Amino acid sequence: MRPFLWLATLACSLSVLGSTAFAQDYPAKTIRLVVPFAPGGAPDIVARGIAQQLGTRLGQSVVVENKLGAGGNIAYEAVAKSPADGYTLIFATTGIATNMSLFKARRYDTLKDFSPVTQVTSGPHVLVANKTVSAKNVRELVAYAKANPSKLSYGSSGNGTILHLAGELFNHKAGVELLHVPYKGASLAQTDLVGGSIQLMFSDVASALPYINAGTLRPLAVTGKRRMPLLPDVPTIAESGVPQYDIEAWFGILAPAGTPQPIVDRLNREIRATLAAPELQQRLDGLGQVVVGSSPKEFSDFLRVEVAKMAEIVKASGIAVE
Repeated sequence: MRPFLWLATLACSLSVLGSTAFAQDYPAKTIRLVVPFAPGGAPDIVARGIAQQLGTRLGQSVVVENKLGAGGNIAYEAVAKSPADGYTLIFATTGIATNMSLFKARRYDTLKDFSPVTQVTSGPHVLVANKTVSAKNVRELVAYAKANPSKLSYGSSGNGTILHLAGELFNHKAGVELLHVPYKGASLAQTDLVGGSIQLMFSDVASALPYINAGTLRPLAVTGKRRMPLLPDVPTIAESGVPQYDIEAWFGILAPAGTPQPIVDRLNREIRATLAAPELQQRLDGLGQVVVGSSPKEFSDFLRVEVAKMAEIVKASGIAVE
């Protein structure tokens, strides 16, 4: 028995030493940061800002690769099945938590197939109304919606997206029936909102702000727990009479499960330092995103809460995506 225990201990020690040595040489080549959305959107903008700074700090190129399709599932699955060597990372959004409940046919598990590195940012959306809507605040909106079920419509970037779920959570918590109109992208929904084809939208702040400043769209409330510096006079939905309403978009970086912990820790340390860069901070502020920069353990715990939270919203709303 003693020789067996000695061999087992030796094997474990060699494995740890090998992992540490591998991490000391990391990175020795280009790192891919996969983004599950098209170029030009907020996830892509933030990812490219981080990639540029991170590459400088690591002394290797960090290349952003946009891999679209299936609500992000194509990108998430591809990274989950990549070698666990730290050279392929995923720039994840709230969808990686939501998809666990939305897509039964997905071929990855958010909580089992990834090594969380860090949550990058978090930021609320803003509920905006076309100027023809009579409601000046959420209380008036709820009162009108209850008296006129399905008369008000809200647009989103597609079924199962964070903009859709924000509306379904509002329906559930406020006890109303806003009609959901899915689009093939948030910009298309926003165009129809400005034109009056739909009345409401849960929009990212950066896209809505020019219309708010021009008086074309009216901000009714923000979706997070606290008010935003960009819109200090706009209350949260919860403080506007819809208790326990809270949903935010967030970005994070994960590696394939099994990535050596020294590499995960190195990436975490360097990415958190990157987030402190003034030029990146300014870019994030303009997008309405707040820097988080959590530890791997904190991000892992956060993901578990988000997966459960999104599952509850999906179940309550009856959303089904094939």
